[in-house]
Amino acid sequence: MKSIQDSIDVAVPVTTAYNQWTQFESFPAFMSGVERVHQISDTKTHWKTNVAGVQREFDAEITEQHPDERVAWRTVDGLHHAGVVTFHRLDDRHTRVTLQMEFQPEGLAEKAGAALGVAGYQTKSDLSRFKEFIEREGAPTGAWRGEVPRSPQTGPGATPGRNTPGPAGSQPPTGQPPLR
Repeated sequence: MKSIQDSIDVAVPVTTAYNQWTQFESFPAFMSGVERVHQISDTKTHWKTNVAGVQREFDAEITEQHPDERVAWRTVDGLHHAGVVTFHRLDDRHTRVTLQMEFQPEGLAEKAGAALGVAGYQTKSDLSRFKEFIEREGAPTGAWRGEVPRSPQTGPGATPGRNTPGPAGSQPPTGQPPLR
């Protein structure tokens, strides 16, 4: 299992950074290797990636989400990939975005890349491109302010946490206009 952690400070308020991160379909604009993300529901996404010539499609679920604080996810089938991004208010106009991920490299190329730190470099580059993207835009391309409570970890057959609706006026993460 490979773990990666990195942070970047962005010159936008915490709400702006968080709101943009909820717009999963915009990830190809700043994440290398991500060709497409389709938002299936409030808590499920479908990804198409191409990293170092290795193409994959997989589904992921949001396992926990709290506005202006954190978004956690994991894959639901196939490859193992999980992570959390947290948002830390530095002041009214600056936010620290911290990304933690773990994944299981598969195949010779991925294992070699993991051993050489390629994934860590890619994560750092993706965070830099997120910084450029959100600072250039100045406002998120959309927002979803709903809560996804953490599921109890009670073993096989456990009922996952229920998604609760966001506050009045919030919008699903499907590229809708930002909240005003």
